[in-house]
Amino acid sequence: MTETGSILSFLETVHPYDSLPRDELARVAGFFSRRHLAKGAEVYAFGEPMGGLFLILDGSIEILDRNGALVSLLGPRNSFGERGLMRDGIAATSARTATDSQLLMLPVEEFRRLIADHPNFERFFSRARSAEARAADLTALKVSELMARDPVTCAPGTSITTAARTMRDAGVSSLGIVEDGNRLVGIVTTRDLTNRVLADARDPAGAISSVMTADPITLSPDALGTDILHLMLERRIGHVPILREGRLVGMVTQTDLTRFQALSSAVLIRDLSGARTVGEMAAVTARIPQLLVQLVGGHQAHEITTRLITDIADAVTRRLLSMAEAELGPPPVPYLWLACGSQGRQEQTGVSDQDNCLMLNDAVTDDDMAYFQSLAKIVSDGLNASGYVYCPGDMMATNPRWCQPVHVWRDYFRGWIATPNPEAQMLASVMFDLRPIGGDASLFTGLQQDTLAAAAENSIFTAHMIGNSLKHAPPLGLIRGFATIRAGEHRNRIDMKHSGVVPVTDLARVYALQGKLSPVNTRSRLLAAAEAGIVSISGGRDLLDAYDLIAETRLNHQARMVRMGEKPDNFLDPASLSDFERSHLRDAFVVVRTMQSAIGHGKGVLS
Repeated sequence: MTETGSILSFLETVHPYDSLPRDELARVAGFFSRRHLAKGAEVYAFGEPMGGLFLILDGSIEILDRNGALVSLLGPRNSFGERGLMRDGIAATSARTATDSQLLMLPVEEFRRLIADHPNFERFFSRARSAEARAADLTALKVSELMARDPVTCAPGTSITTAARTMRDAGVSSLGIVEDGNRLVGIVTTRDLTNRVLADARDPAGAISSVMTADPITLSPDALGTDILHLMLERRIGHVPILREGRLVGMVTQTDLTRFQALSSAVLIRDLSGARTVGEMAAVTARIPQLLVQLVGGHQAHEITTRLITDIADAVTRRLLSMAEAELGPPPVPYLWLACGSQGRQEQTGVSDQDNCLMLNDAVTDDDMAYFQSLAKIVSDGLNASGYVYCPGDMMATNPRWCQPVHVWRDYFRGWIATPNPEAQMLASVMFDLRPIGGDASLFTGLQQDTLAAAAENSIFTAHMIGNSLKHAPPLGLIRGFATIRAGEHRNRIDMKHSGVVPVTDLARVYALQGKLSPVNTRSRLLAAAEAGIVSISGGRDLLDAYDLIAETRLNHQARMVRMGEKPDNFLDPASLSDFERSHLRDAFVVVRTMQSAIGHGKGVLS
């Protein structure tokens, strides 16, 4: 393959180049020059004229501010240098190689021509340049605030020609296909009309249902704006229908998001979806600590920060599953990869190990198990290499105990509920936080509801789970003080995980069991418990406020450590807080202990 042909093949996998017309992309490929640089080499320095836009073919690049502080670490398929090019052509940062690297450079004149001639190209780099200023906008918005209301629709039997005219007259790029009072059955986009009608020379008199995407991916109006963006980037789709109780109530498109681009986390999701190796994924996840600092510094609510960070872990997992299937071939039977622990609850922070399992279709045979053992090893090893270290308790799909057919999983839960010994309590605490990540989600359908119903009806099991939830006590000492760790590496510090958030997580799980509540996220469980009357309105509100303060204090501590160049952990020195902060943190722990006392005495509410 020629040099230009090699570059063209690479550009076809990189956004926004993949949005250029084929002949334009082929022409642009001829303008790129290739550079091989050793580790530690300077690409450009702050304040010097920029020669063009850089694109990483292989290796990693450190971007530094004018004072030499690390701003970001970029990997393959990342562009850099656009900030200076989009302003006055003078470098606004410095760049140097963190490893031996291969770079492509597009001359400044060609970059500016593409910016002028192709709106998609211009929008991409404009968003990248100002992403920091807009990140908070999107993460704070609900999908209900982004979607186009009163979506344009038609019936499945509508002709292709009539459907196309409807889209043209309404000035929209997608059409919801509905029946029976706005029940969504499919979606058609302008791209579908090009690829499935014109390109295949279909009869335009045929029914639109013959070219629609049936049962498309959807979200609810209560989802976050970042859910939409991550979904679009990972699945490479441009339209997401919004459903309420199965009825189409809106549509969100890429155009709707152009002014709300949360590129800080979305860029990581995009880079992960295109990663070719575990090393490339590790280079992406290495940027998570800096993302944590940005989110905390932007005063994002803790549940938004942990949700965005967990989204990245989900994307890593799904990419590894795809890579495993590419290596091993199609699975012999359907499977479902699930996360538990903090990933299952969507509560990951800057410190996360992996907790996962596999549910297999009941048709699986003993001979098939070798495939899934290999798949589990590929994914688990990849997660470990990407920073999600192996679970110390071996709660991973690589453990044959946690890679089983669905009927075995049902037996597991029945056994834990029927015989709630200490091990059963521990396992139930972990496995009640399961959340599907990749594979056939239908394997999990009904299992959670059946288990919740069985657990709620077994008073002995519930009593044991309540007792188990009281094992983690808030760190309260005598006379308005804290009970800190007495010895060892973390002496005189508070464990903000096991003594901080875990007591609330355990309470929320018990409330979910008592009320047969389906949410897995701790904050969502607390809200659902208050709405269902499992806790009083005042008690639920106090516990929610306490949890928010504890969780935010934990994230602030981790972000502070990252800013200091240290690896984040959960061990907080109370002396690092102001008197005001210490007082309020202790009050939050008092609320948690009061709620523990209430549920321990069978009251379950805070009067």
